[in-house]
Amino acid sequence: MYGPEPKGHWTQRPGATPGAAHQHLVAGKKYAVVKAFRDFDQTLHPVGEAWRFIGFSFSPYDDGLSYFVSLDDEHEWQIRLQWSKEAQGPIIDDLGSYVKEA
Repeated sequence: MYGPEPKGHWTQRPGATPGAAHQHLVAGKKYAVVKAFRDFDQTLHPVGEAWRFIGFSFSPYDDGLSYFVSLDDEHEWQIRLQWSKEAQGPIIDDLGSYVKEA
């Protein structure tokens, strides 16, 4: 997980889709981790971690999926995932079991 960065740092980059929904995540809503997981960078997202979903980007070249979130409604963080069965694919495919609306 990368951040904090000022508002717009991640979501104004080419390929980012701020305000867009991804699976059950809806931009502007708050979510909490209910089942711990590690992202692509091996950052642990523990049970209870909470953030507001801002948007996402997807790079089909390397199956890279980034979620853009805010922990404090003032800054942005990037959660990088890789949508392959060897990486975070099983987490992404079952995201509803890991992250719930707060």
